[in-house]
Amino acid sequence: MTAAEAAPIVVEGVSKRYQTPSGAVTAVDGVSLTVRPGEFVSLLGPSGCGKSTVLLMIGGLVRPDTGRIVIEGEPSSGPNPKKVALAFQDPGLFPWRTALDNVGFGLELQGLPAARRREIALGLLEPMGLKGFEAKFPRELSGGMRQRVAIARALALDTPILLMDEPFGALDEQTRLLMGEWLVGVRRRTRRTIVFVTHSLQEAIALSDRIVVMTARPGRVKDVIEVPLPFPRDLGSPEVADLRAKLWGQVREESLRAMESSA
Repeated sequence: MTAAEAAPIVVEGVSKRYQTPSGAVTAVDGVSLTVRPGEFVSLLGPSGCGKSTVLLMIGGLVRPDTGRIVIEGEPSSGPNPKKVALAFQDPGLFPWRTALDNVGFGLELQGLPAARRREIALGLLEPMGLKGFEAKFPRELSGGMRQRVAIARALALDTPILLMDEPFGALDEQTRLLMGEWLVGVRRRTRRTIVFVTHSLQEAIALSDRIVVMTARPGRVKDVIEVPLPFPRDLGSPEVADLRAKLWGQVREESLRAMESSA
């Protein structure tokens, strides 16, 4: 095993094409990326650039047409719930299960006893501001609450790798900021390796060790930017302002290119 393959996530030259009514569309083309142990990497870029496709390929839910993905030293051949958990923008909760039981669903599949499932779920719901809502069904929760339950469900699996596809996108600004701070704390305590898809420059800066900027479709890696700032980050600092300007310049350039190509 090479040093690169020993990393939790290795993406080597992956490409993906989708068939549409108007013909084949290349979503991602030749993307390579290595994510280091315990690292928080954000994927940032214009809409439709393939960020989510890359995340789904890492998670084993989409097979690349070319290239390969290695998860903790083993080539990926599909979903691996023992190593990789996923959280999406759509909560995808079971309407017939309470918040507590939704959080514990994956643990139930793993065969954990009911008492242990309850203990883990309660420990995740309380810091998310959901104490007192454990017995509520999804229809009784706000959109933001449902999203927090979905994130807790992913965290409950305690996998070494966590993939998140715009998990805070449906939350209000205040809750989104608080959830970001909470996620930083979780990551620092557990040292999980996290790949995070976002459209928010501020969110990427606040959370990431590195930010991967992707080009307009077909998605390629345009730049990989280190964020050498201590946590918690002062989002009003000159360093953050400079980094935001750099990121915006790159994302704006790719967004304009995407608009021109679709005109």
